[in-house]
Amino acid sequence: MSSSSNSLLRALPIIAFLPLLAACDDHAASATAKPERPVQVERVAFENENATREFVGVVRARYETDLGFRLAGKIVSRVVNVGDRVKVGDVVARLDPQDLKLQVESAEAEFAAATSSLHQAASDLDRYTTLKTRGWASIADFDRKKAAKDEAEGRLERAKRSLDLAHNQLDYSDLKADADGVITATLAEPGQVVAIGQPVVRLAHRGEKEAVVALPETWLAEARSSKATVQLWSGPGRNFTAKLRELSPQADAATRTYAARFTIDNPDDSVALGMTATVTLSHLADIAVAKLPLAAILNRGTGPSVYVVDTSGALQLRPVKVASFTEDTALVTSGVSNGDRIVKLGVQKLDAGERVRAVDER
Repeated sequence: MSSSSNSLLRALPIIAFLPLLAACDDHAASATAKPERPVQVERVAFENENATREFVGVVRARYETDLGFRLAGKIVSRVVNVGDRVKVGDVVARLDPQDLKLQVESAEAEFAAATSSLHQAASDLDRYTTLKTRGWASIADFDRKKAAKDEAEGRLERAKRSLDLAHNQLDYSDLKADADGVITATLAEPGQVVAIGQPVVRLAHRGEKEAVVALPETWLAEARSSKATVQLWSGPGRNFTAKLRELSPQADAATRTYAARFTIDNPDDSVALGMTATVTLSHLADIAVAKLPLAAILNRGTGPSVYVVDTSGALQLRPVKVASFTEDTALVTSGVSNGDRIVKLGVQKLDAGERVRAVDER
């Protein structure tokens, strides 16, 4: 037997096993192939809707004034306390009037003396007028008497003004309310010596009530054009319409926010001063936005992105622009299109290009 025949005989067993080896390789490859991962997806839908934002503040009266005496002195009594309701003319505090009464008595005495002097000067002028007519008095003497009468009239007028001023000063010793309202703070106590104009009580005027909130600089323009509603923490089921009355032109140095005052329309007695109020501002969005779940947003240091499932079932990582975030959604303005399928859960465990199987699509 030749050598070539021997080689062929040795190769026959190997050739016979080749199909079996190929079948084993195919089976191993199929066993190690990565299965498609199921993912929950949601279809993107853009729409124009009202953009809303809530701000927490307090209810305040539109007009609040600090009442103080128009003269200095020692407080002998404070008639009102915090929470007391007062009307126009009600006395809220009193100063020691003893020195003021002495000033009134002094002014009355000066007025009496000036009145007597005027009567004397008028009598002298009448006599000299008669003497001058008969030629028994000189013109110079007549002129002096006339000047004395004019001076006495001026003195009487000055004494009258001093008496009026003394009476006014005595009247100012009673601090009176200049409007109907409620006392919101007491700033001085009986026995305290106060200066002119020093605040004694704070009066919140009855009438218009406002919700005072702090706005960030990003909402200054929207605050002027937005629709405002007010809801009280004590009555969450009731809303009051409101309108912006005042917006501070300068930010607070500490918080960098702007104070805004919203007038509450038709407040009833349930709207009490100092209550916690939530002001909701809403306006029509200028551009369409898509509400996507917060769990769908992925940020690995390059900005927000989402995974989009294409028609072949492969994942595409697309950067998106987020206008704002709420408690559970992200308002996306660009980066995806209407009808795109985005992965809504487990995005941190996915990779771009990975093939997935979409479930719970809507």
